[in-house]
Amino acid sequence: MNKTPAFIFAFALSSALAACSGASPKPEAPLEGARIGGAFELTNQDGKTVRDTDFAGKHRIIYFGYSYCPDVCPIDLQKVSQGFALFEKQQPERAKAIQPIFITIDPERDTPQVLKQYVSAFHPRLIGLTGTPEQIKTVADAYLVMYQAQKPEGEDAAGYLVDHSRQAYLMGPKGEPIALLPYDGTPEQIAAEIDKWTA
Repeated sequence: MNKTPAFIFAFALSSALAACSGASPKPEAPLEGARIGGAFELTNQDGKTVRDTDFAGKHRIIYFGYSYCPDVCPIDLQKVSQGFALFEKQQPERAKAIQPIFITIDPERDTPQVLKQYVSAFHPRLIGLTGTPEQIKTVADAYLVMYQAQKPEGEDAAGYLVDHSRQAYLMGPKGEPIALLPYDGTPEQIAAEIDKWTA
């Protein structure tokens, strides 16, 4: 009579238990271990000082742009905000632990007053952050965001554009990078990505 080796029986048993539990290992986050993010001290749309530590324990959705952006920024922000709003509807309790944040790369024009009006058009919980040019450069560098103001000479200089890279970051409760949200996707795709990495 053949005898099944003990290790085969143990493996079969463990596989059966895993199948019954339905548990599967959580996939590694796309940006896990990347050097993205860091400490910052900025000013919100109400003129109050805000530090990265104020969001400790919360996931963060962070997008860099500027309020005078003619098309790209408002479209991106609208889509990300719609995706977050959909996630709020699907998972209201989990959504409370996520903070959406807009950081300007045009601090010269994006004063707290300007940002207050701007962010209110996208989501009631969206925070707008500005600061000195030095503060903005520091936080943009930390998040690997490149930007360059295209200031023409003459009377129209005030209407300049700012070239900048586009990223919608999902950061973890400790400020760690997790994933890039598909800012050019549908609300459903964005909500699904938020759901995937904040569970």
